[in-house]
Amino acid sequence: MKKENQTETKYILLVGDGMGDYPLSELDGKTPLEAARTPNMDRIAACRIGLADTIPEGLEPGSDTANLSLMGYDPTLYHTGRSPFEAASMGVALGENEVAFRMNLVTLDRKSDREIIMVSNSAGGITTAEAEVLVKDLKKRMVVPGIQLYPGVAYRHLLVWDGGPENAKTIPPHDVQDQNVAAYLNSQGEDGIVEITRRSWPFLARHPVNLSREKKGLPPASSIWLWGQGKALKLPLFKEIFGLSGGVISAVDLLKGIGVYAGLRTIDVEGATGYLDTNYLGKAKEALNALNELDFMFVHVEAPDEGSHEGSISKKIQAIEAFDEKVVGPVLEGLEKFEDYRIMVAADHFTPISLKTHTTDPTLFTWAGKGELAVGKTGAAFT
Repeated sequence: MKKENQTETKYILLVGDGMGDYPLSELDGKTPLEAARTPNMDRIAACRIGLADTIPEGLEPGSDTANLSLMGYDPTLYHTGRSPFEAASMGVALGENEVAFRMNLVTLDRKSDREIIMVSNSAGGITTAEAEVLVKDLKKRMVVPGIQLYPGVAYRHLLVWDGGPENAKTIPPHDVQDQNVAAYLNSQGEDGIVEITRRSWPFLARHPVNLSREKKGLPPASSIWLWGQGKALKLPLFKEIFGLSGGVISAVDLLKGIGVYAGLRTIDVEGATGYLDTNYLGKAKEALNALNELDFMFVHVEAPDEGSHEGSISKKIQAIEAFDEKVVGPVLEGLEKFEDYRIMVAADHFTPISLKTHTTDPTLFTWAGKGELAVGKTGAAFT
């Protein structure tokens, strides 16, 4: 209960996934974030800006590790892999010996046994409706003892393997975009990962969803790809650590799952896709509504990261500008109704266009409080 004369402070963290980048010659030496029009983030940055190490030494620079850090959890203590979080988001309870794997639908160009190119780690932006049909049909056809498949969102799905190889050497597909993965897919490891991957090929090659995509000139989902595995974990509740009630908004099961483990309320937003066409305004609106009741909101937007993985400068800038205009701006305006607030905007990690994958570089953040931003409106904070 709030004590007499005590001001209730609201906290909101807005995450533009993968916004961090390197200077690009195509942008006259600017990064996409510098080149993009971002008046709302600039307003916050006029108050305070900095860098944060979200990837502990020795850990992979994934969104799981980075967003755990942003949420205040030490990944070296609480990280077993990203997939247990995705399982939690989907309501899949893992047994003691079950290992969850992220199962991407990807596009492979199998030119020969020695040349297999990872054309798209997202099967060319396959829709959730198309992917759901594929995964449900794969579940019927790829019957393997101890293995269950669960459809997710777009290209992101889940495979749960009872007694599966927790320590298998898997590769995030976005790490090998446009690369030859034949050596990996020709390996005959005892863990069974490659065997299961290859089992999907003949079925997907003739599936009506893929035949329809190819007819439209779209990349087919020609293979599954397993990675990011882990077992169930124990995470202290966010409220027990920070004394704040909170919620999570994201189109991505990974982020929702972190929220489930942390005891945060997961809030679904209609039209949230994880791509450029996501419902940015809906995320801002639902976050502000939730803050009427909750103390803290974590709002995640995947689109800048997707543009990076595609190597598209224009899409990344478009995503950053949409994030600024349709999320950061409306949130700043809506927060003014509260007695007091703190707003932070951050990139969870770098995803450089030139590399098309994540890096361990210290990432960007900026934050401000209500009083500081009031000064910023007059221009004083910019001098």
